[in-house]
Amino acid sequence: MASPSIQIGIIGGSGLGEALGAEKGEQRVVDTPFGVTSSPLVLTRWQQVDVAILQRHGPGHVHNPAQVPYRANIYALKSLGVTHIVASGATGSLREQIHPGELVIPDQVIDRTFQRPSTFYDHATVHVEMAEPFCPVVRRWLLDAAKRVEIVKVHNEGTYVCMEGPSFSTKAESNMHRAWGGDLIGMTCMPEAKLAREAEIAYALVALPTDYDCWRPHEPGMDPQQLLAEILGNLEAASSASIALIKEALRDVSMLNGQASPAHDALKLAIWSDKSKIDSAEVDRLRVLWGRYFS
Repeated sequence: MASPSIQIGIIGGSGLGEALGAEKGEQRVVDTPFGVTSSPLVLTRWQQVDVAILQRHGPGHVHNPAQVPYRANIYALKSLGVTHIVASGATGSLREQIHPGELVIPDQVIDRTFQRPSTFYDHATVHVEMAEPFCPVVRRWLLDAAKRVEIVKVHNEGTYVCMEGPSFSTKAESNMHRAWGGDLIGMTCMPEAKLAREAEIAYALVALPTDYDCWRPHEPGMDPQQLLAEILGNLEAASSASIALIKEALRDVSMLNGQASPAHDALKLAIWSDKSKIDSAEVDRLRVLWGRYFS
């Protein structure tokens, strides 16, 4: 069982978010300096571990990727004491060997978003390290769990290209993403991972490939309705597999208890502003995030 110092947040994206929408537990509405969260947080227990569940796109999938209130979501989880986040998200596959319906635990990100607020610290200079955008401890914890449960194939690495959306890629863009070394294409990983790092929360992602994006031609004769049905089927299968994986991981959280995440001290050397020059009202406004670095 998790020690009192460990609190798990689960962010459900497309597919998993809908699957978690009926999850029972205490609903908590959290007030944040960045507005309301995508959905009320549901506080419940999985495998005897306390978890806080958030639907990234909101009930009914009403928030498109660019409009998700990422700052409010991460702030709210931090305010509830969340120390580790497992997020999910539907993606396209940019590699033949990553089949739709499988799972990927990515290790890298290419950020192509451009209109989303991507920092909490608008009135200070804060530079967090992002060379390893996903927590290595949480990734190992998930991959160890994948070895213990019979689910679909789980790929142990991959580069997630996060595009702005909400429209999908052109074929030229899809081929460019492949040439860059991208393995997955999605719309929600950023700035979520950056904000989690700024909040000193360990963050990892379970990606749910649903199709091959547009770089790979569709099967001849498949009409759009058939294609959509296939994608939704892949999403449902991957969502079920991701829930099984997360629940299996929660059976044993000793790795999370025993190994510190680099993210938990992300602000230690990241606040470059002279702290005495930062407005005290701003320090108080964000005290949940950086309060321990101010006397």
